[in-house]
Amino acid sequence: MYTICLVEDEIDLSNLIKTYLEKADYQVICFTKGSEAIDYIGNKVDLWILDIMLEDDVNGYDVIKAIREKDEDVPVIFTSARDQDLDKILGLELGSDDYITKPYSSKELVLRVDKIIKRVYKEKNSNLIVYNEYSIDLSKRTIFLRKKELKLTTLEFDLVVLFLKNKGKCFSREEILNEVWGDDYFGSDRVVDDLIRRIRKKLPKLNLSAIYGYGYRLS
Repeated sequence: MYTICLVEDEIDLSNLIKTYLEKADYQVICFTKGSEAIDYIGNKVDLWILDIMLEDDVNGYDVIKAIREKDEDVPVIFTSARDQDLDKILGLELGSDDYITKPYSSKELVLRVDKIIKRVYKEKNSNLIVYNEYSIDLSKRTIFLRKKELKLTTLEFDLVVLFLKNKGKCFSREEILNEVWGDDYFGSDRVVDDLIRRIRKKLPKLNLSAIYGYGYRLS
């Protein structure tokens, strides 16, 4: 799940944008002051939406300067009630990825966010597996059920990924031992059954079937 920081001092507009972005399955953190946003820099953020004119001593330009000191790559969208070329040019020079003029449609903003996220995180998207209501990020080694992160051990995660990458294929217990535990494991293959039992408890929506006398398959 991608995290978006929204810096907007119009409370009603901020709440509206937050609602639309959350419906699009983004996690949204809102700030009404530029100084608060600057204090948050350094935390995990996948995209910033900055209003240029804030009722604060710190404006959007100040925020993006502070962002770029810590992160040159995170995408930034500027918003402004002024439609002036100078604002757009300055925003681009400071490292913004897009510029949208108020008033704007919340749906349009979400579409622009989607487009930038897909472009910037193309590689990250290739490491994302979606199964039923689960989202599995291979690079971060995380699993979410909708917006809730599920805690798995290293072996549990590795076995889940093995099944997800080979959906429909039947694995024997010996094959699972070799793939997950490694060739140098010499214990009982019943550890596979114990691991499957734990995974089923944590991920009940995972359609794992037991093949009697042989192994398991994900369907």
